[in-house]
Amino acid sequence: MTVTASARPTTIEPGGIESIPIDKRHGSPWQLLATWSAPNLEFATVFVGFIGVAYFGLGFWQAVSAVVLGNVLGAATQGILSSWGPREGLAQLVLSRTAFGLRGNILPAAINTVMAGLGWFAVNSVSGALALTTLTGMPAWLSLIIIVVLEVALAFVGHDLVQVFERYASIVLGVVFLLATGAVFMNPHVGAAIASHHGFSFAGFTLTASAAFGYAAGWNPYASDYSRYLPKNVSPVTTAWAAGLGNFVSCTVLMAGGAAAALIANPAALPTDAYVTGMPTWIGDLTLIGIAVGAIAANALNVYSGAMSFLAAGVRIPFSLRRAIIAIGFGILGFVIALIAVINLDFYNNYDNFLLVIAYWIAPWLGIVFVDRFLRRGTAIAAFIPDKARYRNPAGILALVIGGAISIWLFSNQTFYSGLIVRLTTPAGKDATSAIGDLTPLVGFVLAGLIYLILFHVFKPKVGGPLSEEPEVVVGVDAADDVA
Repeated sequence: MTVTASARPTTIEPGGIESIPIDKRHGSPWQLLATWSAPNLEFATVFVGFIGVAYFGLGFWQAVSAVVLGNVLGAATQGILSSWGPREGLAQLVLSRTAFGLRGNILPAAINTVMAGLGWFAVNSVSGALALTTLTGMPAWLSLIIIVVLEVALAFVGHDLVQVFERYASIVLGVVFLLATGAVFMNPHVGAAIASHHGFSFAGFTLTASAAFGYAAGWNPYASDYSRYLPKNVSPVTTAWAAGLGNFVSCTVLMAGGAAAALIANPAALPTDAYVTGMPTWIGDLTLIGIAVGAIAANALNVYSGAMSFLAAGVRIPFSLRRAIIAIGFGILGFVIALIAVINLDFYNNYDNFLLVIAYWIAPWLGIVFVDRFLRRGTAIAAFIPDKARYRNPAGILALVIGGAISIWLFSNQTFYSGLIVRLTTPAGKDATSAIGDLTPLVGFVLAGLIYLILFHVFKPKVGGPLSEEPEVVVGVDAADDVA
């Protein structure tokens, strides 16, 4: 008989990344629909569609097609990864130990720690602070303090409070951003602009699709962090659909609204000001509030999972509230980065570069963990996850480094670096965006997966026995504990 516990949203979640025991599992897969909708109902999502039109020169329908492609891929992988959580009750960057080994997993865990706990935290905090400043007129630094304190408070308490907040935030933010999106499309200038603006380039399309993938797949390394508390016997298919749909629908609707807003906005204005241009005052004010709340919804997950990834790297912290304490540390560091960004604002270039960098590492990581899971289908993994297992798998780290490095060297299209093939295919006198755009994520995914497939058979890492022999609880995962 499966025993489920009740959620405790007012209790600080103790411990770190240990496996969730059966008697502490609770919830329904469909709660993931809200979990992965709410954090996308924010300005950072809107801005992906905005830059497709305003920065990469696409027409509205061309930009929407690009973001749909990127979102489909990012949401599909989100769903698949979420379905892995209930089986072992483990966080995503802990599960990837089978593909990388205990020590090799330090690299992807460290990258995600920086990207989630610091990078995404700073991006979302800046947009939330700018919205609050536009709405109230208070100094940006004070708005930033308010936003950061609320974000860290949610992450400090932990999983159950985050889930409850995301559930209600998804409803409120859904209404607000539907009003905002409707106001954008009802603007008298938008219809005519959509009909007359048909800009297209292969480069702009691939850059926009890669940026959208970078955004939607940016949640991939957190996926099972929020499904690991679900009962072990929940349907993997239902879990995947709930998480994937939450990610896809919210991203696509807001990015489409951003693409439309770019047709009427003043690109020279602050990004949040540009978005509410032309809206009725009351909808504009509600939207600014929604942007601030959306930043909190997104960063509660970023700080929480950033702390989880930090612990997944094998850091030994003995305190029972180690995850909560780390969340505070990330909040402080993220605040400093966000404050610098507010003072020296270059949101357009910095955000585009950041989204592409996210895709650069997540795509090869995905290729590796998917191939590893396929090769281990029907087998138990509990013996290779604990810290004391001393399990090694050099195939993962080699595939990540080689696949990632080659794809970036050849295909990267950044303002600070253009890959070899991008430069060779750029006509003389043209900038890099006039060439092939950015195919780095696609190449990285395929190349890293193929390299891992080959090296898996070369190094022959251990494979467990039948899945039926796997214990209900995987013990000894957290570096600070002897058992879970």
